Amino acid sequence: MDNSGIYVGLDIGTTSIKVIVAEYVNGQMSVIGVGSERSDGMNRGVIVDIDKASAAIKRAISVAENKANLKIHEVVAGVPANLLKIEPCRGMIAIAETSREITNQDVINVANAASVHSLPPEQEVIDVLPDEFVVDGFDGIKDPRGMVGVRLEMNGTVLTGPKTIIHNTKRAIQQAGLHLTDLVLNPLALGKTVLNDGEQDFGTILIDMGAGQTTTSIIHDHHLKYTYVDQEGGQYVTKDISVVLNTSLSNAEKLKREYGYAFADGASEDSFPVEVVGQSAPAQITEKYLAEIIEARLEQILNNAYNHLENIDALEMPGGVVITGGAAAIPGIQNLAADIFGTNVKLYVPEPMGLRHPAFAQAYALLNYEASLSEVDVLAKSAMVAGTRKVPEQQAFDEETTDDVAYEPNTAEPQTSAKPVKKTKPKKESSFSFGGLMASIKRWFSEFFD
Repeated sequence: MDNSGIYVGLDIGTTSIKVIVAEYVNGQMSVIGVGSERSDGMNRGVIVDIDKASAAIKRAISVAENKANLKIHEVVAGVPANLLKIEPCRGMIAIAETSREITNQDVINVANAASVHSLPPEQEVIDVLPDEFVVDGFDGIKDPRGMVGVRLEMNGTVLTGPKTIIHNTKRAIQQAGLHLTDLVLNPLALGKTVLNDGEQDFGTILIDMGAGQTTTSIIHDHHLKYTYVDQEGGQYVTKDISVVLNTSLSNAEKLKREYGYAFADGASEDSFPVEVVGQSAPAQITEKYLAEIIEARLEQILNNAYNHLENIDALEMPGGVVITGGAAAIPGIQNLAADIFGTNVKLYVPEPMGLRHPAFAQAYALLNYEASLSEVDVLAKSAMVAGTRKVPEQQAFDEETTDDVAYEPNTAEPQTSAKPVKKTKPKKESSFSFGGLMASIKRWFSEFFD
């Protein structure tokens, strides 16, 4: 599947909202615009005020639009792993009384059958991930389309999360005047981007240290197996510095960025001035003392992750530990984590120019994940109960159609210049062709932006 086009990743974080605009061509992602603005209406990684969050998203989008020199209509957004449930799923449908070729609609139907199961009223399906298809008892099939059969089954994984988080995220994006192309689970996207093939296969612990919360995930056999969300992050380090040194939060954040070190044993004895509330003259604090404050909180966060991993016997993963996220930018974090976990620890930083900071890892991962989706993944996503991805109409997948007008997707803003495109009826073929899908996608992306 040729996924070439423009992608916009939206990472709604506790302290900042990051937007990345990139062009994906021939398997290469080229960043053409970045926007980062201070968050509002957020608490511990979750939207608690839709109006304020929506306004902050608008500001970040505007910055990215100016840098990319284009108008953004649609985004791929991430959703946190709070109260996430990962469950196996299985669906089965009858193709026909007599054998016929399996179509795109059959894949959608079997994915829908797999995703339909009893859910608590507060939970909603985030994603359906197909592992294999079974055609008339023959298993291990990754793409059943074009095969002949009378019974189609799908084995996969269904991810569910709180309705409140999903609804608030969708609503804030919609209120910002944007269309949500896809809602992706954050650790799922990170695992596919941050870890190499071997790390995903043999098993790796992935720790995303955000400002409001820290998410620990286990990726094994190329699947997300486990997540744990700790409601503490880099924001708590800032608060600790503010309380201990009796300085404002803004000063504390500045000290953390300019002098902070996560491993006290590696910090120097050099001193620096600190503005203290109620005192006219600044106090002199050593970098080592500041590092002790920072290390105490980070050690608590990492120890919490260690204890949860130990309870499920997951500390012996061959891939070790990979850390990313804004709080992971504090120097010395690798040393501290290696001391706690007793294994190899790597820090992930995105490679593209302008994104070389771990705080941009999540937004960048959303782009890569969306661009790497296969045709079967797209079809399965279209069956999601909570899905938001727009999938082209059936004729865009199956070219045997008599429609005269090509599929024209809706956009967040009226496109007064858009006109129906005449489409000639292609010849019938014995196997499925996806030229119609590619043409639709090209028109789709051309209308995302002014």
